[in-house]
Amino acid sequence: MSNYKISNKRKGLLIVISAPSGCGKTTVVKRLRRGQRIGYSISATTRGRRTGERHGRDYFFMTVRQFKDGIKRNDFLEWAKVFGNYYGTLKGYVQRLQAQGKDVILDIDVQGAQQLMRKGVDATYIFMLPPNVMELKRRLMKRRTDTRATIQKRLSLAKKEMACAPRYDYIMVNKKIAETMRVIKMIIQSEKYKTK
Repeated sequence: MSNYKISNKRKGLLIVISAPSGCGKTTVVKRLRRGQRIGYSISATTRGRRTGERHGRDYFFMTVRQFKDGIKRNDFLEWAKVFGNYYGTLKGYVQRLQAQGKDVILDIDVQGAQQLMRKGVDATYIFMLPPNVMELKRRLMKRRTDTRATIQKRLSLAKKEMACAPRYDYIMVNKKIAETMRVIKMIIQSEKYKTK
């Protein structure tokens, strides 16, 4: 008889989801969190608080000094400076959620995901693609939040980001939200039974 024992208490998975702007990543992540035992990593930021935003719910709001001190202490799994503000994923917060047995989703861009990969962070890396570039452009225009010039910049960045997709564990095309959700849930479930 085998002496191998299976532990009932397992640390939660770390799931990294990246996609070009306009791919529907935020919608997918929000739906995944509904009714699931899934934790969501709240980002830390130095940007100002917008109306209705709460510390610890929407972001962990920090001063630039606090953030830089956190960088020195290695408090962040990943961080970046975007349009003059710092954004990052707090290592301790993620580890606490995982220790509770919760799977944790990181909704981060390619730059942040590559930092994690370089550090050898154990995670399941998923990249979402649009059906094609024309559909991505249509989705960006439909949002009506950006100028034509900004949309062109986003499309240019999207092409660079999509070139990084082969570095991820899984690549999927987000045609329909329901199908995308089904596939991601299957990925998460199969990752739980991996031997390594």
